[in-house]
Amino acid sequence: MVKDLSQLTGVEKIDQSQLEVIFEKYAKDVSGGERLMSYEDFINHYLGLGISDGNVVQLLGSCADNSKKGAISFKEFCALELLLSSADASYKLAFRLFDTDGKGVVTFDQFRQILSSTLTNRIAPFNFDGEFVKRYFGEKKNRQITYLEFSEMAKHLRHELNMQIFKQYDNDSTGTITGHAFTELMLETKKELLSTHIKQNLPKIVGSLPSDKVNFAYYSAFIDLLSNIDVIEEIFTRAAEDLGKDSITKEEFLQTSRLYSQITPFEVDILYRLCEVDNGKGHIGRSDIQHLVPENLQNFLNNKTTNITPTSQEAAVVSQNTVTASSGRGFFTDVAESVYRFALGSVAGAVGATAVYPIDLVKTRLQNQRGKLVGELMYKNSLDCFVRVVKVEGFFGLYRGLLPQFIGVAPEKAIKLTMNDLLRDKLKTKKGELPLLNEIIAGGTAGGCQVVFTNPLEIVKIRLQVAGEVPGLRLGAVQVIRDLGLTGLYKGARACFLRDIPFSAIYFPAYAHLKPVFADKNGSNGPTSLLAAAALAGAPAASLSTPADVIKTRLQVQARKGQTTYDGIIDCTRKLMKQEGFRAFWKGAPARVFRSSPQFGVTLVTYELLQRYLYVDFGGTAPSGSPMALAQQSLPVSSQSHYISGNPDHIGGMKLAVASFVGLETKFGLTLPKFKLPS
Repeated sequence: MVKDLSQLTGVEKIDQSQLEVIFEKYAKDVSGGERLMSYEDFINHYLGLGISDGNVVQLLGSCADNSKKGAISFKEFCALELLLSSADASYKLAFRLFDTDGKGVVTFDQFRQILSSTLTNRIAPFNFDGEFVKRYFGEKKNRQITYLEFSEMAKHLRHELNMQIFKQYDNDSTGTITGHAFTELMLETKKELLSTHIKQNLPKIVGSLPSDKVNFAYYSAFIDLLSNIDVIEEIFTRAAEDLGKDSITKEEFLQTSRLYSQITPFEVDILYRLCEVDNGKGHIGRSDIQHLVPENLQNFLNNKTTNITPTSQEAAVVSQNTVTASSGRGFFTDVAESVYRFALGSVAGAVGATAVYPIDLVKTRLQNQRGKLVGELMYKNSLDCFVRVVKVEGFFGLYRGLLPQFIGVAPEKAIKLTMNDLLRDKLKTKKGELPLLNEIIAGGTAGGCQVVFTNPLEIVKIRLQVAGEVPGLRLGAVQVIRDLGLTGLYKGARACFLRDIPFSAIYFPAYAHLKPVFADKNGSNGPTSLLAAAALAGAPAASLSTPADVIKTRLQVQARKGQTTYDGIIDCTRKLMKQEGFRAFWKGAPARVFRSSPQFGVTLVTYELLQRYLYVDFGGTAPSGSPMALAQQSLPVSSQSHYISGNPDHIGGMKLAVASFVGLETKFGLTLPKFKLPS
């Protein structure tokens, strides 16, 4: 389920009281007894954008003014902070820029008004009668664009601007422009993307091309590369960490960039050409990339949170059935999520138990079998036990005791799965990471919680499973409960704790770490890889906890005449070692492994597939490798939102305000007059 957006953006949720203190500091106007912040105070004093053009201040300030009354109220200030904390903040902010009257739609006249205000339009006027406009506003230009429609249009707007500018300089319609025209265009229309290094080396860059001509593909890739410089930095960081190197070759960079749909091989080629202007080494380091970052973005790049991850076509899933993370997860949301997980865990547990119950019965019969000293060696091994049960008791003898098991295993697995997921969510660090020790604690605690509920069911199941060994004995669950009484139902509970806590402490971390091993190249886990990870994780967990399981079985099975009785864990351990030897502690280990591994394999596969097909997002953490998890990783958090303001008055979503406003240029190509980052 979707991570809290604070984990994706590095922004913590704040109280309105904190915002109110800051608002009062900058809101100098009063109207009708209400404090208001002017556009000038918001844009230049609070955000520090330093814009002298009054029209631009009005345009940008209106993005925070929902009522369009000419000033920003505290309520609107809070609403903007919440908007900037959202995953699609950049698109919402751009929509507000175009929605000049606040009616929730964008008209052609508004579209033309904003584009006409850009520096790009002054250099190369936009064609408002072209196909791009007709596609979105219709032949008569009377269609109104909603937010979702606008987000799609905005995605293509920068490309359209680049294409129209290029076309106006391609006088002969050859698909190329001169190197001089390219340099001029970059310096005049894309200067916000250019570092000093690139500006100084543009002539050399153009001179390195095969001819003095620049085609549209190169022009477009060059701009896209610089627009996604934060993605480039993230890819480099990932490749450097994976390879343990400080410098990366082009081939190594391409291998990592395959996971990032934002970057094309052409852009990677241009990247290395830009870096080779200086070093000529054929490989790049972090300092080479830093040279490509505009100086006024350097402070933000140094403070960014690197959360860009491989994209997924499943991202649309996240937008459905989602509990809004920005509103915070309260008590009732936690309860609702736990109920949801419990219900799915119950179904998954029942499916898993039914699939492997015959193996569980064989395991129990073997573990209860006394040694030759007692003279009751009935079964030679697991296979012999299986064959004898079918021969003597029939096929359905393999399912003796299934009903209480069926009733018991559903809540057992549900409790274990729910508690493990809950604690894995709660024990994460502020960075959203889960240390191995915390994984072990979560798993062990989940195993302990299930014992309280399932021990009575377990002892009834075991009594019924071994009843078939006595000819003519017909025993029912109700009779077993009456014979045991309330206290007897918890016989061997300490041994259950001894078994289930280490089992779960081993199993759940192992499963979590095996899932990425079996995932495909996109990090996705299908049913087969989930089954493999779950089954393999069950092998060490089941085998290493077998001695505790043997002790638990001996304590819970009713001793018949002539059989050894036990007074507790220590007494049982001592007598087992003395009478049957060390190997007695590992009786039924193969059957236990072959039962636990497939049972948990089927259970976990069912559990995760149910979460995918009956998906509800409570703002928690989705299972790794699932489409939801991949979608979380690829939420459209805009590239500029990875830059965090260091101004102490910029708190919560306002930490992203400057970068989000700058993103109107870098993301959408809306270069407004004298728009610059604060130093």
